[in-house]
Amino acid sequence: MTCAPLLKFAWVDGADRALGLPSYETTGAAGADLRVNLDPTDRAAGITLAPMARALIPTGLRLAIPEGFEVQIRPRSGLALKHGISLPNTPGTIDSDYRGPLGIIVINLGEADFLIAHGDRIAQMIVAPVLQARFELVGSLDETDRGAGGFGSTGRG
Repeated sequence: MTCAPLLKFAWVDGADRALGLPSYETTGAAGADLRVNLDPTDRAAGITLAPMARALIPTGLRLAIPEGFEVQIRPRSGLALKHGISLPNTPGTIDSDYRGPLGIIVINLGEADFLIAHGDRIAQMIVAPVLQARFELVGSLDETDRGAGGFGSTGRG
């Protein structure tokens, strides 16, 4: 196994530090769970998300990702299946040079209001390596069997 990259975290002013850092809930988990960390004035009531509404949900954290890596933010499957809660920009990417607050864009695709409570596990983060490509403009591209076929050209769909 390779050496795991070290992500460094800092608390946002007013964050509830008792919620702790993101955590892997099982030994085989690919994603570390992120918790809702609301402002003190919103903690008791939470945030109610109406059907088809979106909100930026705070985690109370800022992070430093090592160069050569990114963090991907993904929905939690249980919230998606049971309540229709998802992330509209899935996966969301956090670049290694970003140092601002970590917020999660959440959308309610369900049919009922959904209460987002302080401390809820709202999303998961995956740490992944990143390669930056080089770009070159050419006069023509090599030919393939598929060619320009897209959107279902290789089968049903």
